Amino acid sequence: MTEPLLKITGLTKAYPGVVANDDVSFAIQPGEIHALLGENGAGKSTLVKMVYGLVKPDSGQMELHGIGYEPVNPSAARQLGVAMVFQHFSLFDALSVAENIALGMENPPSPRELSGRIRDVSEEYGLPLEPHQIVGDLSAGERQRVEIIRCLLQNPKLLIMDEPTSVLTPQEVEILFKTLRQLKEEGTSILYISHKLEEIRSLCDHATILRLGRNVGECVPAETTARDMAEMMVGSALHTPERKDEPTGEVLLELSDLTAASPNPFGTTLKGVGFAVRAGEILGIGGVAGNGQDELLATISGETRVTSGTITLRGQPIGHLGPNARRSLGVLAAPEERLGHAAAPAMSLTENALLSGAIREGLLTRGFINWRGSRRFAQRIIDAFDVRTPGTETSAQALSGGNLQKFVIGREILQRPDVLVVNQPTWGVDASAAAAIRQALLDLAAGGAAVVVISQDLDELMEISNRFAALNEGRLSDVRDTAGLTVDQIGLMMGGAHDMEVAHVH
Repeated sequence: MTEPLLKITGLTKAYPGVVANDDVSFAIQPGEIHALLGENGAGKSTLVKMVYGLVKPDSGQMELHGIGYEPVNPSAARQLGVAMVFQHFSLFDALSVAENIALGMENPPSPRELSGRIRDVSEEYGLPLEPHQIVGDLSAGERQRVEIIRCLLQNPKLLIMDEPTSVLTPQEVEILFKTLRQLKEEGTSILYISHKLEEIRSLCDHATILRLGRNVGECVPAETTARDMAEMMVGSALHTPERKDEPTGEVLLELSDLTAASPNPFGTTLKGVGFAVRAGEILGIGGVAGNGQDELLATISGETRVTSGTITLRGQPIGHLGPNARRSLGVLAAPEERLGHAAAPAMSLTENALLSGAIREGLLTRGFINWRGSRRFAQRIIDAFDVRTPGTETSAQALSGGNLQKFVIGREILQRPDVLVVNQPTWGVDASAAAAIRQALLDLAAGGAAVVVISQDLDELMEISNRFAALNEGRLSDVRDTAGLTVDQIGLMMGGAHDMEVAHVH
């Protein structure tokens, strides 16, 4: 065996009320793609933050190239050859690709030299990028390329990637994997965090599995089934969501020839969108990120007013109503951006439960807040959706991404909506939690609600939706029955193909 590139021995990190990492040991070899697996809250993020110098361990040690490694901050880690691409991109929309990359460098070269290097690296690794493009105009996949190229310009020996494919199309995932395999061939090691187990099986050489902060085992992903890996992560058998095809009822939500401008200057205007959803039905809406998903949710929830066209609930127009009035009528929403949109980061879970549940849970009386009722509601969400948190007074920003997602989705479902629209319901959520959220959406529909699920996870949409449509540049394809749809047909719908072309794909 060669000497490991990075050796971790007995790393422990505790926060008030929770041990994030408990005596974790493992090693990453040179030129290896090493997966780090675990449920939400298993300690993956804390572990990589210690490797990247964002968090100081309480005990244990790390060695890089056989020498003691204690990065005091990310800058120190980068100088020693450790780079990281985060799940949430840290880019400025109004700046160009080259300007964003310069901001992330210790000693950026002149703009002309930097543009040349960006072009060289992007060609060398098959990641096409134009240095002068404004980041606000880029797709999610292109934004990720900016982050990756920023890292590659530092010639890292270890590249950490946190959920890198959660916002990518299948084609962008292929490009990314080709790049990662090329880096591996050149001797770079990659520490890869993802909940997509089939990806791990095709890409990674080795996997370390964390559960409740401890290393509970290792495996060779290519020789292990996705189900076995998921069960190692959870420590028990995995539940597969069951869909009961109940007869559907009356049309609850209908959009007709809806046009709405995006409030975001880099957003997408909705153009002539129309569909109807019946009681007991789940409509899945697919599409590449940035094609009008956020705008569609905001139009249904009442955050964005309709410019032309109509929205009706049980045949009654609601397009003129704001979010609170729509909530009281039973139209609820869970947006994609958890921190800042779905939840207020610095507020407690009790306060966040109150923010969206005040009307339907009766938590306000003559302007006075019922705090005891709000706490009870927050506790119900925590219990029903297995939210891992010290308690109801924990701030939203203190939860791991997946646990906050469970809280946000649970908060809306427990208010018994007649219509629920949700964007990316299981984004960044582990396999067992994703199965639980999907089952809750199926149960909600089975109970007579109309559910609209907007997602970039096509497997998810095929699993739970009765009918499917795709958004492309603010336009919606015709709605099709999910049963019998092929991947080719879905790809054409997502690309904006017209129905004649879609119909002739076999």
